[in-house]
Amino acid sequence: MTDTPFLKPLDLPLTPLRIAIVEDDPLMRMGLKQFLEAQPQIEIVSETADGYGAIDAVSQIATDLVIMDVGLPQLDGIEATRQIKVRFPQLRILMLTSHGETTEIIAALSCGADGYCMKGTSLPHLLGAISVVKDGAVYLDPQIARAAISHLQPPRSNHPQVALSPRELEVLELLVDGHSNPEIADRLYVSLSTVKVYIRNIMNKLAVDDRVQAAVVALRSGLV
Repeated sequence: MTDTPFLKPLDLPLTPLRIAIVEDDPLMRMGLKQFLEAQPQIEIVSETADGYGAIDAVSQIATDLVIMDVGLPQLDGIEATRQIKVRFPQLRILMLTSHGETTEIIAALSCGADGYCMKGTSLPHLLGAISVVKDGAVYLDPQIARAAISHLQPPRSNHPQVALSPRELEVLELLVDGHSNPEIADRLYVSLSTVKVYIRNIMNKLAVDDRVQAAVVALRSGLV
């Protein structure tokens, strides 16, 4: 990750986003804290090194979003996510991990994780992932998005009777690859508000409620 400020993709409210970091590697935890504290719209409210500590922290300190490692001592990040979501379903959880196995990705999402981001991603991508998860959508790292969604629902060859414009198909393909709204806007040279309109139209046409469902329908039907 680089330390280049990248504030635009966050699109966060004026009130700081309260983030808890759950990471057992002290150097990684320190670096992540430094990166995020440099953003004026973010406040780090707790740091813990294991799943039990994460549950205690969010129980005692008002938290908006948790950045959670998978491979944690005592209680792993997937089980910690499940327990946190049972008690605090509105709390957003972004997995940040070196574990890219499909089974762990599916397990994390099944336990309620709102995003899955690989360690080593750039700071702009991480901030974009935080923004996506903060807004209530699901973020999947482009490195693992297709594999994970394909595992959830095997592709089918028949196309649904859906009329997507060429530009909507471009947006849908980038969405399937796990790109955030700001990344899609940059790639297509359009505004962020325009991307949001395209995604809303896509979801309406596909009769789905969120980005992951849209990606699943697109892969199952062969649209992308």
